[in-house]
Amino acid sequence: MRILVTNCNTTAAMTKEIAAGARAAASPGTEILARTPLWGPESAEGWLDSFLSAAAVLDLLRSVDEPFDAVVLAGFGEHGREGARELLDVPVVDITEAAAHLACLLGRRYGVVTTLDRTCGLIEDSLETAGVGRNCIAVVGAGLGVLELGDEVRTASALVTAARRVRDRGAEVLVLGCAGMTGLDRRISAELGIPVIDGVAAAVRLTESLVSLGLSTSRAAYPKPLPKSRRWSPLVSE
Repeated sequence: MRILVTNCNTTAAMTKEIAAGARAAASPGTEILARTPLWGPESAEGWLDSFLSAAAVLDLLRSVDEPFDAVVLAGFGEHGREGARELLDVPVVDITEAAAHLACLLGRRYGVVTTLDRTCGLIEDSLETAGVGRNCIAVVGAGLGVLELGDEVRTASALVTAARRVRDRGAEVLVLGCAGMTGLDRRISAELGIPVIDGVAAAVRLTESLVSLGLSTSRAAYPKPLPKSRRWSPLVSE
């Protein structure tokens, strides 16, 4: 089984971290193909970045020349999953949706800890669109930008502080709201005493299940794009 994992930004170092987390979660025999968009924002932190990221990731998906069995979109709260499902004939799993669905299996109410407060509304809307927003008690920023997550000690401290706020508001499960937080779930869970879900790991495991069961996107929900000319860049058109 081959799973294509796409970063939502152009920072190659973050793609490597996401790939490492995906491979750690994957079952034996699952191959992870990690890819970085050729253009777009260096980090996705707001509506403008998110829309740019969505277009860049869709551009990437249409041009991958290696075969793959499914896609994991490793951008928390970012746009594009519906477009990717129209574009591709394989399952497309968004880490936001995957993490939230697993959280709903573990508790009645969950909370999300993300990077900056400016991304909270974006994530809330994404969860509502996916149908899992009603179980989310809060989305809280940790006060760190995406590109600051490389400092693991500082990141862990900020996430634990924010996570306690979410837990104290009634969250029974915690979701890490950025692909750049991959690998910190167990550490934070030990600190808080509640389950903590890493979106990349959750998405990889759910994707494996869909492929193993022979399931893919419903064309009743996401029909194939209409045949027409589409200009993806000044030099390339479909």
